[in-house]
Amino acid sequence: MSMLEIKDLEVYYGVIQAIKGISFHVDEGEVIALIGANGAGKTTTLQTITGMLNPKAGSIKFEGTELTKVAGHKIVSMGMAHVPEGRRVFAQLSVLENLKLGAYTRKEKKEIEESLKRVYKSFPRLEERKNQLAGTLSGGEQQMLAMGRALMSKPRMILMDEPSMGLSPIFVEEIFNIIKEISAEGTTVLLVEQNAKKALAIADRAYVLETGKIVLEGDAKELMSDESIKKAYLGE
Repeated sequence: MSMLEIKDLEVYYGVIQAIKGISFHVDEGEVIALIGANGAGKTTTLQTITGMLNPKAGSIKFEGTELTKVAGHKIVSMGMAHVPEGRRVFAQLSVLENLKLGAYTRKEKKEIEESLKRVYKSFPRLEERKNQLAGTLSGGEQQMLAMGRALMSKPRMILMDEPSMGLSPIFVEEIFNIIKEISAEGTTVLLVEQNAKKALAIADRAYVLETGKIVLEGDAKELMSDESIKKAYLGE
């Protein structure tokens, strides 16, 4: 059984249909890339999976449980975390306060402290800046904080929306190395990313979304050498 299974998903904004009956799955331990141009429906898909938007039709199953009627905060406690586009850190709170908010669904203090140590190991810069206000961090550091905050909920699956957006090449490299680490430690990853080359390089499989429909799917390495993908998304 797939860890996440999406079937015939339809999402509307008013009368405009943003997602047109898509179906895809994510198996445990995989890194899955969802690629496509701006406005293709990638962010809408993630927001619907994590309960921020309600679908008009279709099914979303996480480890066999239907999510379409489950509140967003309950989805987090079920083991799924979402790193939203634009980072969305709490600017007026410290780095440490932001991270602790990521663990709001958890009760065991000792386990939370262990998670904090793990986050600091992956993101040493966050430990250095733990008392600094999140709003004063650089864009790359805020992205690390958003990822660290999501990991504090101890997710079995993490959804990431455009983690490299607006970052310098050095930070992009660092963020993708961390995604690989997260995957290697056993967390399943669903990645929405405009940098298709980077996304396909670390993904197991990928789906290509165009105007709300999946138009192509397959092994990520094979898609990298697909002529239509090269032309449309890899600038080749």
